[in-house]
Amino acid sequence: MDKVKTAPKKTVTKAKKPARVVESAVKVAKISSKGLSIDTFDIAGKVIGKTELSKELFGVKINKALMTQAVRVYLANQRIGTQSTKTRGEVVGSTRKIYRQKGTGRARHGGITAPIFVGGGVALGPKPRSHALDLPQKMRRVALSSALTSKLSSDSVWVVDGYEKLPLKTKGFVTALTKLGIEQKKRKVLLVLPGKLETLQKASRNVEGVHFISANQLNTYEVLNNRAIVILKSALETLEKTFVPKKGEVV
Repeated sequence: MDKVKTAPKKTVTKAKKPARVVESAVKVAKISSKGLSIDTFDIAGKVIGKTELSKELFGVKINKALMTQAVRVYLANQRIGTQSTKTRGEVVGSTRKIYRQKGTGRARHGGITAPIFVGGGVALGPKPRSHALDLPQKMRRVALSSALTSKLSSDSVWVVDGYEKLPLKTKGFVTALTKLGIEQKKRKVLLVLPGKLETLQKASRNVEGVHFISANQLNTYEVLNNRAIVILKSALETLEKTFVPKKGEVV
């Protein structure tokens, strides 16, 4: 018998997996070798020096899942939870039997306040309750640091000095903000203050798209919900004291 010729097996070469690209790895390496610093601007929008930033706040590995969780917890805690509906026992209405039990051909009913009637009670409706969620302090700190790092890596962080001396005029504040290069049409700015600065707060509160917050109350949602983060130089110390744990501190 003639042997059946079989086709030679094809050798399949596995394609090499593409090397994993780490976003802004070179940029982080340069920053980490020289120290984490950023330009400091004055009222006129000119660079007046460099400011050292805390690596624990602005140079961490970005954790997107934790940022998502922090935003969810923050928004849940903003809910008041006062919605309320009335049950059939709370609705004002007659308690008499609306029609006789038998002989009408209709379903039997005992009261006009039943949920199927107009003006009746609501079955299984919402009642006042708390929507509050909790997130451990350590997780909140990591989420905030991830948000600040992501904003810094996308060039959305400005450190300014001298804004405390601005006059109580909205026009002067808008001029100083424009000189930083923040476009007015796309303006959604978060102004981080060291504490209560009445003059600056009054000058900025009437500007559309500008919000201010104290450094010790900064949170992940506010950072991610704004396109530009303008931090007063004097507020950086408050940020570090509030959100960077000291050596030996249990978190």
